[in-house]
Amino acid sequence: MSLTFATSKRFKPTYIIVALNMAVYAYTSIVSGDFMETSYDVILQYGQVNYFVMNGLYWQLFTAMFIHVNIIHLLGNMLFLLIFGLRAEEMFSIQEYLLIYLLSGLAGNLLTLLFGPLAPPSAGASGAIFGLFGACTIYLRRTVGQSIIGALLYSLFWLMISAGPEVNNLAHLGGLIAGLLIGYFLAFRRKPKTPQMFSYAHSFHA
Repeated sequence: MSLTFATSKRFKPTYIIVALNMAVYAYTSIVSGDFMETSYDVILQYGQVNYFVMNGLYWQLFTAMFIHVNIIHLLGNMLFLLIFGLRAEEMFSIQEYLLIYLLSGLAGNLLTLLFGPLAPPSAGASGAIFGLFGACTIYLRRTVGQSIIGALLYSLFWLMISAGPEVNNLAHLGGLIAGLLIGYFLAFRRKPKTPQMFSYAHSFHA
């Protein structure tokens, strides 16, 4: 039996992913011995270190999506996951939602692997969250028959204001591009019977 939009309203993938991220942070806090900040050793083990990935630790491309550097990093990402994730649930089925989230996070980490430095570790869910944002933005524009240029400019704006020296900008860019592409493809495949209008009035930093 296939999962539908109605199913996603009973089974909230956003809440599940938020709970998973919080559970992972609780585990890393216990291992680190510090609730406020994840130890560097734990980040090296479960975050993404390009040198390690290139030498066989490919699983870091996935585990890095669920590791956060400190409690502020976690809470900031979870806040925007709730904002964009709950919007995405109203537009996409559970399968589509999870596809966007996981592929966007992976795309961000792959772009980091290709163009990022070898040694410094990276971690966080922001690439996946940017993917949800991009998918929602372009899906909405495409299904109501508006130009996608506005969606691209809007996405570029959020990308720019989230950039910073301590931010993995490559993960944001890779996740956003993946979300835009998947959202455009899904909008091209079908047009909702009732166009839905949403606005985003919050900024977010990784």
